[in-house]
Amino acid sequence: MNRQRKPELLIPASSLEVLKTAVIFGADAVYIGGEAFGLRAKAKNFSMDEMREGIAFAHGHGVKVYVTANILAHNADMEGVEQYFRELKEIGPDALIISDPGVFQIAKRVCPEIERHISTQANNTNYETYRFWYELGAKRVVSARELSLEEIREIRRKIPEDMEIETFIHGAMCISYSGRCLLSNYFTGRDANRGACTHPCRWKYAVVEETRPGEYFPVYENERGTFLFNSKDLCMIDHIPELMESGIDSFKVEGRMKTALYVATVARTYRKAIDDYLTDPALYEKNRPWYQDQISNCTYRQFNTGFFYGKPDAGAQIYDNSTYVKEYTYLGIVGETTSDGLCRIEQRNKFSVGEQIEVMKPNGDNVSVTVKRIVNEEGQEQESAPHPKQVLYVDLGIAPEKYDVLRRQE
Repeated sequence: MNRQRKPELLIPASSLEVLKTAVIFGADAVYIGGEAFGLRAKAKNFSMDEMREGIAFAHGHGVKVYVTANILAHNADMEGVEQYFRELKEIGPDALIISDPGVFQIAKRVCPEIERHISTQANNTNYETYRFWYELGAKRVVSARELSLEEIREIRRKIPEDMEIETFIHGAMCISYSGRCLLSNYFTGRDANRGACTHPCRWKYAVVEETRPGEYFPVYENERGTFLFNSKDLCMIDHIPELMESGIDSFKVEGRMKTALYVATVARTYRKAIDDYLTDPALYEKNRPWYQDQISNCTYRQFNTGFFYGKPDAGAQIYDNSTYVKEYTYLGIVGETTSDGLCRIEQRNKFSVGEQIEVMKPNGDNVSVTVKRIVNEEGQEQESAPHPKQVLYVDLGIAPEKYDVLRRQE
């Protein structure tokens, strides 16, 4: 068995706001997408200026930034990819996440000083694939989500010591092998392999007989309903010891379209679990109920352990609905505090004076407060904050820290 490695906690970010949240709430590294060539075209993504600011912020806190360029490219993409990489060369991310061999070769030629990581989209299921990419110059390979812990341990034993394994340990699961899905493109013309997935795995299906158009007959996979492809979310918070002993170098969280509340919740929970285990495995066991409670404080579709312990059974799917469990609503992130004790926030959901909300802190504390005042940018008092994305100044009765996250329990 290889030595135990101290794993990197790798957190997704959909925007500059979320990147800063991930950094403050415990990420060792953050992965983001630019405005092209990534697999989350519907995410907000980063302009070059935002990317530059985000990388500077992360590096100032000792956190790395990886940029996704993991589409399966077509001929028409290649010139744009080369120009994009020339721009990224000037900005200086720590790595590029790539799935296409042609895109990999362009990155190697244009910006060889930036590490190249191989996306899960490249179907990395065996140690010879890892060796192949290593010999081409890849620093890291992201394992296919279909691998078990036993398979990952074998890969670790049979690849070079300085080659890194990155593995998803939390987040949404895809119905298709390593994310290579054709359903979206077939149904809507939006290509999942080029970043425009419409998530047809979450749709509800029925049967239509050819000569009776418009007559829909329910499909019952069992008595619970008709969501044939809808999987539960992956969650390995209860299995940190096994992950730590597997030889994985980077624990990756899925979710480049998630809110800052999701990112703050998941990042600080896994951060504490990893740190507790490294301090003393008994401390991890003692705090396990806290991790379990906290990880459910953001949106999720029930949890399971994916393929880590073998092929999932029917219990890995959700048949009766495709909606998230939602226990908390995201209200905003604390910005600067004025001289009279009002904290600036960009409001994300409605709240009112007199309402009780929570302040999430990076150290794991959740502070219950009552909203005492709301003042808009014009200095006018408001009884409520009904309009999302409005800039407000709020008196919470305490002096919260910058980047604390505000939420309301539902």
